Amino acid sequence: MGQALSDAARLQPLEGRTPAIATLCSHSSLQIFHGARAEGLSPIGICVGPPQRFYDAFPLAKPDRFLSVPKVADLPTLVAPLREAGAILVPHGSFVEYLGPEKFAALDVPVFGNRAVLGWESDRRKERDWLESAGVPMPDRYEDESEVDGPVIVKYYGAKGGKGFFLAKNREALADFTPTGPYVIQEYVLGTRYYMHFFYSPITDGGYRCGSGSLELLGMDRRDEANIDELYKLGAQEELLKAGLRPTFVVTGNVPVILRESLLPKAFDVAARIVERSIELFGGMVGPFCVEGIMTEDLEFKVFEVSTRIVAGTNLFISGSPYSDLKEPGLSTGRRIAREVKHARATGRLAEVLS
Repeated sequence: MGQALSDAARLQPLEGRTPAIATLCSHSSLQIFHGARAEGLSPIGICVGPPQRFYDAFPLAKPDRFLSVPKVADLPTLVAPLREAGAILVPHGSFVEYLGPEKFAALDVPVFGNRAVLGWESDRRKERDWLESAGVPMPDRYEDESEVDGPVIVKYYGAKGGKGFFLAKNREALADFTPTGPYVIQEYVLGTRYYMHFFYSPITDGGYRCGSGSLELLGMDRRDEANIDELYKLGAQEELLKAGLRPTFVVTGNVPVILRESLLPKAFDVAARIVERSIELFGGMVGPFCVEGIMTEDLEFKVFEVSTRIVAGTNLFISGSPYSDLKEPGLSTGRRIAREVKHARATGRLAEVLS
């Protein structure tokens, strides 16, 4: 690709024109395309192989045009047509995971949000340093198996939808784990999982003040996982293994939830700490992010990770959520992204929400 463009050169194709919204046809693309169209921006679908026919079934979420490549590694060849179209890339889990955070960050196309955050999110040790230094409660981390003194969960780096995660009820059970990549060993906390969908705007006045802008809660979900479930995970794993079945944590769907209203102050406090520390460390997050954690029976919220982009759980709320409806009926995260782009363009502040 040659030498990377400067921030000013990367944003130059957007000057004096209405931008388009582009993303990989996967994960949350229907919502992103629908949100772009609802805000009067042209959606562009990036495909690996021919465009999938199922988009024909959803006319309000079908891209105006598709750009295709034979394989994921060829995605950087689309830089020129994307820049010519005035496209802004919206990252999501599949887009970043398939291409790789380094290659995604190197694309010379404007990206919604701060692409510098990808290096912090994709490295679980850096991510933990960020969250701990923000004063966010987290499960314990074990540097070595010899330190394990109770139930643990082993997680790989990056956005893998739970694939390969391993649960062990004690140190001895870890002997069955065979790593296939960089991983961390984390305390397994008993409680209820919550995935909280936040949006940070550095250019919005009013609302819940955070950093130089506003913090919004747009939704909340839990996740269905392939063949293992909540309270029975530790015991179920042993029985499944006896039967010759390997339990997995692969996410297969999402379930909408709401939090006890008295716990919302804790949720906002944790999210605000994460945002404000990100500003100090790498210039801050912009747009959607998901705080992923467990609420214990003592009503303590422990964060096990943060996803610094739109997450698939937001697909539950294309027509709005119990939280976003209290801000504006029918507001999805995809539409909120497009709305931020429009507002930034209208006020001459695109450089503050793009990278």
